[in-house]
Amino acid sequence: MPGLTETVARFVQQARLTDMPAEAPEKAKKVVADTFAVILAGAGSEVAPPLLRYVERAGESGPVPLLGTRTTASREAAALVNGTFGHALDYDDVLSMMPAHPSAVILAAVLSATDGKVLTGRALLESYIVGIEVGARIGQAMTVGHYNRGYHGTGTLGLHSALAALCKLEALDVDTTRIAFGIAASTASGLRRNFGTMTKPLHTGWAARSALIATTLAHCGFTAAPDVLEAKAGFFDAYGVAESNPDVAARALGDPWVIVDPGIALKRFPCCYASHRGMDGVLTLRKRLDFTAETLERLECRMPPGGMHVLTYPAPKTGLEGKFSLEYSLAAGVLDGGYTLWSFSDEAVDRPEIRRLLARIEAREDPRCAGNDPLLESRSSGSRGYVEVDACMRDGRSATVRIDRAPGHPERELAWDELHRKFLDCAAHATVDAGQAERAFERITRLEECNDVGEIVRLLVRR
Repeated sequence: MPGLTETVARFVQQARLTDMPAEAPEKAKKVVADTFAVILAGAGSEVAPPLLRYVERAGESGPVPLLGTRTTASREAAALVNGTFGHALDYDDVLSMMPAHPSAVILAAVLSATDGKVLTGRALLESYIVGIEVGARIGQAMTVGHYNRGYHGTGTLGLHSALAALCKLEALDVDTTRIAFGIAASTASGLRRNFGTMTKPLHTGWAARSALIATTLAHCGFTAAPDVLEAKAGFFDAYGVAESNPDVAARALGDPWVIVDPGIALKRFPCCYASHRGMDGVLTLRKRLDFTAETLERLECRMPPGGMHVLTYPAPKTGLEGKFSLEYSLAAGVLDGGYTLWSFSDEAVDRPEIRRLLARIEAREDPRCAGNDPLLESRSSGSRGYVEVDACMRDGRSATVRIDRAPGHPERELAWDELHRKFLDCAAHATVDAGQAERAFERITRLEECNDVGEIVRLLVRR
């Protein structure tokens, strides 16, 4: 029996868009639209100035556009910057089975790889879906124990998604693809300790850049172990846990296709996905009880066991910390009645009204919220069990709401009009012309008809 590395390489080579489920391209288009949007939003975030200074200081000039800016850079620098932009605001997709945010890694790598070539919409969709499949199945086989060890799967597993997409796009043969995986595996990195800092989104850019370098090196004849995923002292052996099993990935590839089942979650709110069900609960109760920060007596959010695993900032001081604070996210919903990109700025987090509200908000894990979830321990923080939110008013009224799935979850899929609003909001955050953004979005909705994705890219830079 061939090992996982060879199995993956053959799968990448043989997969065709025409062999995928009929609904796969439409679902992929939504994620691609969302990913373009969040890369733009990242160009308007606080990570952009130091990244652009880095590109200039490192001499990384070149022809590849950095979305949402007036700057171009080398292929590798563009992969790094566009990838980092994509995760800068924690507004990008979630694939809980990895668990990771793979799409910005894939899109940043693919857009950089096509310098000087014409990339069709169909080729982008095909390579993207293949990339999602490979990274997701490797993550599934690694189990959530990989994440619990302290690794950020977006960097360590999203790397394999981008690599598979590039190998598909470049039509590398099986042997060269195996070598590319061997090279890339030695660059897999990303530690959860950096959550709440600029280095968390850097994991995304670093993975995109590493995938691009690995593919190029393999194409140029560089050598590496051809069985790196499954071999002793290889990727699974070094990064996995006792339950990790590469054979699980080998058996599951394309059966079913991940883009369709279980599907990918898109974020309605620009922060850590683990907070989203609680935030949705606050907005639901605020509408039901018509409360304000002044009329609310107290609010409690009960999470499933492990649901607050990555929500490590109960009293955040910065916008980045606020993205990993359930207490702040709840307070912002109470105060503002909604969430925008501004909600997770330093200014928003530092409001005196927020500090006063935090004293009336409790967030905790409750064993009851595990429910009857048979996969509780294998799910990510934002998808396990269920969440309950209680609101009690000063006038004695109260209500409770239970949320099983966050908005944007595949079972609560975002509609195209919701994605349209998010896309334009993200473009405005990067000060990209609204007319250009509108035209780009319209072309993405018909991506399978697009003869040159570069036309979309050229609309998503500042003039």
